Amino acid sequence: MPKKIIVIGGGIGGLSGAIRLAKMGYDVHLYEKNKMLGGKMGRICREGFTFDTGPTLLTMPFVVEELFQFAGFDAADMLQITPVEPVCRYFFRDSDPFDASADQKTMQRNLMKRFPKDMVNYQRFMHYAERIYNKTAPVFIFSPVHEIRKLLKWQVFQTLLTLYQIDPFRTVHQSVKRHFQDPRLVQLFDRYPTYNGSNPYRAPATLNVIPYVELGLGGYYIKGGLYSLVESMQKAAKTLNVKIHTETEVERICHDNHRIQGVSIHGEKIDADAVLCNADVVTSHHDLIDGFQKKAKRLGRLEPSLSGLIFFWGIRGEHPNLGQHNIFFSQDYQKEFTRIFQDLIPSEDPTVYVSISSKSESRHAPEGCENWFVLVNMPYLNENQSDENELTNRIRQAVLQKLKTCGLDIEKNILIEKTITPRDIAIRFRSNRGSIYGISSNTLNSAFKRPPNRSRQLRGLYFAGGSTHPGGGVPMCMLSGKIAAELINEFESR
Repeated sequence: MPKKIIVIGGGIGGLSGAIRLAKMGYDVHLYEKNKMLGGKMGRICREGFTFDTGPTLLTMPFVVEELFQFAGFDAADMLQITPVEPVCRYFFRDSDPFDASADQKTMQRNLMKRFPKDMVNYQRFMHYAERIYNKTAPVFIFSPVHEIRKLLKWQVFQTLLTLYQIDPFRTVHQSVKRHFQDPRLVQLFDRYPTYNGSNPYRAPATLNVIPYVELGLGGYYIKGGLYSLVESMQKAAKTLNVKIHTETEVERICHDNHRIQGVSIHGEKIDADAVLCNADVVTSHHDLIDGFQKKAKRLGRLEPSLSGLIFFWGIRGEHPNLGQHNIFFSQDYQKEFTRIFQDLIPSEDPTVYVSISSKSESRHAPEGCENWFVLVNMPYLNENQSDENELTNRIRQAVLQKLKTCGLDIEKNILIEKTITPRDIAIRFRSNRGSIYGISSNTLNSAFKRPPNRSRQLRGLYFAGGSTHPGGGVPMCMLSGKIAAELINEFESR
């Protein structure tokens, strides 16, 4: 009889792990507290408008393809993945927008037009970022970095011997500023640590790997929206006989003598040989696991990542001057991050991200309209924040004013509106203080020591998702599920 594995949470990490475990021959049961699978990767459909609620851009599509191939499916039959061009359009105050492209010839032309003095600097920066990727990916992305015996390989020793080449001792901003002359390009490349919820003025420059992933390996869209990935993973899981239970909240992770026994749902214990927890590691230790108060307290001291305030706007009218992905920068980027991470309050002049999937897929909005996903970086929930409704309204006006200064006076054209706040994120996804990406990477230690995928306190407990290794974002969460499933197969098949 196959061993029974319970997966808590149907986010990308939990689904990835469930699919792999089922393919390995385990009896897999997945419990999701919400109505829809996908975790933060959700979908809203209202009055002819369709919105992705979480990630809006896919990177490293080979990670998706490998999962389906492992499970016995052809990713091309499940998903239509297409490159986005430009990857992002950047708006700076008092200057024309700049298109960042993953096509190197196009990027060179764009740089020559706008930042000719930095064209060669960009090439050097990308070589530098690629080197970091080649050095770090095998060890810190694709391997269970906390499993010491697995890291006793020559490749790991090579990385450690050439540690300086991954630039861990400078901050992202310090390194970016050394590469580029124009402050607008410095701001553009300072943005990338926000992809894992961190501060470019504190995070180690090793995170300069991120622009290589996006601009070197490419940014992609999935037809139907990124939620189509969740639907395809759900289909694969069901085909492999994963038992999926939605609107079913796990109340406790049951254990005895440091060994997992199962979970408790509606007061009833459900036995399992192992548990793969896709919920936030910090909140899981506080809310789901009894008897490990010191561990919970230690985890609670880790600095959470950025949170976010998201507006979903159905807009009357079309805006040909916008791309599918757009950034409207603040004037003082460093002050913005000081506000968020030091003062723990939102910036008065926020950087605004606008994603419009109807640019690629017209059916996501009624004719003559667009679907705007609007994201503002926010501090994690804390006592410094004012009334949530007042705060949301204030930021909404700041966003509208910023867009207006860029020639986008859209307030009167908002046909429908929905908002997701940091508190919504905390409640809906059991996210630590409303953080989107788990813990921040704002120190050398935190950047390289996210919580492990295998618990050292409870045998049979494993973790997947953005709060554990290797981190946040679609490919990282999928890889966390892979790493956790492989560890389960190694330790629980004995």
